[in-house]
Amino acid sequence: MRDDQAIETDAIEDDFESFGSGPDGPGREMITSLLADEVVFVEPTASVHEAAEVLRSADVGRAVVGHREHVAGVVSERDIVRAVALGRDLDTTIVEVIETEDLRWSTTQTSIDDVAEEMLENHLRHVLVRNDDGSLAGVASMRDLLGAYLP
Repeated sequence: MRDDQAIETDAIEDDFESFGSGPDGPGREMITSLLADEVVFVEPTASVHEAAEVLRSADVGRAVVGHREHVAGVVSERDIVRAVALGRDLDTTIVEVIETEDLRWSTTQTSIDDVAEEMLENHLRHVLVRNDDGSLAGVASMRDLLGAYLP
């Protein structure tokens, strides 16, 4: 990396950290203000091919594996591409074999800024949001966060 690239990257991160952070900025709102009404689910025993079809038909990049009360993982386009690259049979390999199980959670009381910071620091594309009772409230994506900060 060239020195001028490093300086430019640092400036972008500094701008991001302060963007929307004021008392009236979008970042102070709770993450629940960004959550879509519908979450796409897939069963752990579904085939990878079936999961890919669910993602395609819903026009999303990830589905939650399980249901609102019990989330087993998340399956994403990246997981499916990895399965293809490894030569897995997409009709016989089930989702629980390829799902991402190391999940990051926030609560409904977490601010947009705090979720954005968590995603930036940990290179996350999605964060699951938990209700007070532990059930899934929704999923926040990078695209959702970007929409909160841009007019």
